Amino acid sequence: MVIESVTRLPWQLHKRVLPQHTDHGGVMWHGAYVGWLEEARVEALAAVGLPYRLMALEGLEMPVVRLEMSYKRALLHGDQVVLESHALAPEGPRWRWRTRLLGGDGDCAFEAHVELVLVRLGGGRRQVLRRPPPSVATALERLIQGPDQ
Repeated sequence: MVIESVTRLPWQLHKRVLPQHTDHGGVMWHGAYVGWLEEARVEALAAVGLPYRLMALEGLEMPVVRLEMSYKRALLHGDQVVLESHALAPEGPRWRWRTRLLGGDGDCAFEAHVELVLVRLGGGRRQVLRRPPPSVATALERLIQGPDQ
């Protein structure tokens, strides 16, 4: 008998803290975390068959409308980390993500909660979409399910 876990696996992105991520003291600069959060989301979208460039070609973007970051311990030049992200079910037009950065010893060094909205650009306007178009809906649902086990 096979018992399946009800816990979804996170989307993972492996990174190393490089000199361009740090301040003069070798500590990861706070702004670098935001870039990694975006990279994790874009890579997860690509993994479910929706490269971000295809969304952009359709006139769709997902701007951040809310960002909460919590630093647990400093990351230093040379540290290897794993970003573990979960795409959460949307609340209205908001798409929510939770991401943790885990150090080499598995401890949480940083945690973030991000909310985005799906918008269609056109004619100099931005229209918030309450429901994604069919071309995007399947991929966004796959994000919520997590990577294949």
